[in-house]
Amino acid sequence: MPELDLIDRKIVHELMQDSSLSVAQIADRVGLSQTPCWKRIQKLEATGVLTGRVAIANPARIGFGLTVFVGIVAPDHSAEWRQRFTETVSTIPEIMEVYRMAGEMDYLLRVSVRDMAAFDGLYKRLTDAIPIKNVTSHFAMERMIFTTAYPIDTHSF
Repeated sequence: MPELDLIDRKIVHELMQDSSLSVAQIADRVGLSQTPCWKRIQKLEATGVLTGRVAIANPARIGFGLTVFVGIVAPDHSAEWRQRFTETVSTIPEIMEVYRMAGEMDYLLRVSVRDMAAFDGLYKRLTDAIPIKNVTSHFAMERMIFTTAYPIDTHSF
């Protein structure tokens, strides 16, 4: 993994805060001219440090008022089951994130749906598609803090 210098960290920080910034704006904020800044951004993309640029939507404003964290315990840990599970969750767009976990649950999913009826439909699709030993759902009542920006150190060491 490439080591990021101070300028690279500043560029990544600025893009995580607002990916709509122009190269000129980023260059000005990090103390570079435009061409070297653009070359650094291209390198950060090529090396996989930057993986995409998106707009972040308010889920409630676009009809996704319910967030559910779903813990999954697998019935077995075979390669076949893992592959089938990965294929299944990849086909359900309301499943926003999937993590393979250590501890009491095997997988943790973050699901965004319209309401409880929509979650019930998702639950049925998931459990009909693949055997699961246990499913535990936790319903978020309020999103208090949310960010997609990692706390990158933008100061010199």
